[in-house]
This record gives sequence, structure tokens and C-alpha cells, in this order.
Amino acid sequence: MGGKKVCVVGSGNWGSAIAKIAGSNAARLSTFENQVNMWVLEEEVGGRRLTDIINTEHENVKYLPGHKLPPNVVAEPDLLKACAGADILLFVVPHQFIGQVCDQLKGHMKKDAVGVSLIKGVDEGPDGLRLISDIIHEKLGIEMSVLMGANIANEVAGEKFCETTIGCKNIQHGQTLKELMQTPNFRVTVVQDADTVEICGALKNVVAVGAGFCDGLGYGDNTKAAVIRLGLMEMIAFAKLFCKGPVASSTFLESCGVADLITTCYGGRNRKVAEAFARTGKTIEQLEKEILNGQKLQGPPTSAELHRILKLKNMVHKFPLFTAVYQICYEGKPVTDVIKCLQNHPEHM
Repeated sequence: MGGKKVCVVGSGNWGSAIAKIAGSNAARLSTFENQVNMWVLEEEVGGRRLTDIINTEHENVKYLPGHKLPPNVVAEPDLLKACAGADILLFVVPHQFIGQVCDQLKGHMKKDAVGVSLIKGVDEGPDGLRLISDIIHEKLGIEMSVLMGANIANEVAGEKFCETTIGCKNIQHGQTLKELMQTPNFRVTVVQDADTVEICGALKNVVAVGAGFCDGLGYGDNTKAAVIRLGLMEMIAFAKLFCKGPVASSTFLESCGVADLITTCYGGRNRKVAEAFARTGKTIEQLEKEILNGQKLQGPPTSAELHRILKLKNMVHKFPLFTAVYQICYEGKPVTDVIKCLQNHPEHM
């Protein structure tokens, strides 16, 4: 019996950065099989297939240009072939697509495979919130963990120091995943409060949209600090409302909590597009096309999912920042409403 077989499901900016780490660790450690498959949604770049470019030049020239992937990372356009026989699956596709990916994989997984969701978003279910890891678990029947942190993909790929958090209920699996992911410059902490880790990853994108609005309106750093603080308060309140198990306050002090929130409110695509939205008055969809080179935004659709859930529970009034982001993105409310929600926040009453 060789090592564990690893597959990266997804190959965007973050998927490629993770494949770089997992690939170099798998090549080095006997715990893992040498080859790491990466599922790539096939597309043409400059008249060539993206998978061919990755497999010959070892670089994802479209989504992670300028960073070489280890030669043992193999791009595979067929989802079932990429995942065949995998013991560890790292899911890194935009959250809008996870349902259809799982539907294709159903019945083709090893029973004892372990999945890790690196997907920052939530879905709406019949009873309100559904975590992405729950959707994958329900569809595929495999045990799930999550990895979330202050991890801007290009910086991770450039091997700049950062931290991340793995939320894993099974301590033994947590240690194996840490071994696969940790490097001197990518430091992993494993916690058991996996639901809170995942909720932080989804909600911080909504706060980042609010921060981007402030940047676009020229409101300055004090206002942005208030957005971040009040956003964190809403994140904590939301987690306490919606997590099935106990919510550990310490989880918000991990990389997945306050660190990811700060990074996303100062860097990251949600902040960038929201700033352009406030400056130009163009639609979110237009700006996504113009600015993101095929990447997807998570903040606005997450705010819409949150809004539906909060309406169902009659809780909209308790989350003014989340609500303002939703109304500005989808209901045509003026961007300046973001300041009203700060002035009249229940925290200040």
C-alpha cells in the first residue's frame, strides 16, 4: 500500500496555489502518493488547451501566472478521472458550482475518502443556512473538514508567510491534513470547531464588500475600521444563531476569523469590485467581468443568501451591515447607505 492519493478539485487562483503546496509536500513525504491530480475545467488560452499548458510548462498561465507548479501536479480535464481512487479531495471551486460537481462525482468516491472544503460561501437550505461542507457530505457521503484563513492566493503561491486554520472534527485526520498542507511559510492550526471556521470564511466576504464601498466613497481608515469591527460582531452573532454545536469565541481569533477578515477588507477581490462599484456606478456583474479575468465574486451572492435566511428567521434588523450590503448590491439602495447602517448600528444604541 503506497501513500494517500490527493486530488485538487478546482484550478482557479486559489486552487492552483493550494496545488503548489500539496504537490510539493506530496513529492517529499511518504504519507502521500507522489502524483497530485488537479481537475481543470478545460478552456483555451492563446489557442492552446489550458491542461496542456499546465502539464508542459507547469504553470496555470490564466489564473496563477508567474508561479511554477511542481511537475508532479497533473492537470486533468475529466472530473471522474481526476478524482479516481483519491483518498483526500481538496474542493476549491466557486461555491455556485459545488452542487453540480458533487452530482457528477456521486457514487464514484472511495467510502473512506476525506474531503476538505476551501470554498468560502454558504448556501440556502430549506431550514436556512447550509454549509458548503454539509452539501458535499450529503451528496458524496464522505467525511468533511474545512481550510480557511487569511490566504490571498498570489501571496501564498509566492511563499510569503501566512497562517491558515483547518476545522476538523476528527483529530487524526486533522494531523494528516496538516502534514499535507503545512510549509515553513504556510502555518496550519487545527481546531475542532469546523462549522465556525467555515462560517467565518463565508461571512468575511460580505464585510469586505462594505469595506470596499467605504474605500470607493473615500471615507478613510477610521470608517473602515468601524466596518471591520461591526462586521466581526455580526459574524459572531450569526455564527451563534446558526451553528448547531457550541461556538468557541477563540475560533474568531484564529486565522480564519479576525486575520482573514482584515486581509479581505484591505486586499481581495470583493473589496476591489465594491470600491469600483461605489466609484463608477456600474453593476456588480459588469465589474466582475471587467476586473476579475474569469474569477467569481463571493461577497454579493453570499449577502443575498444571508438575507433570505435572516428574513425567514425574522432577524434582518439585527444585522444592519449584512443587510445594507445586500440592499446596495441588489435593491438599488444608494452606496452611502453603508454609513447610515454604521451610524444606527444596534452596537451603538
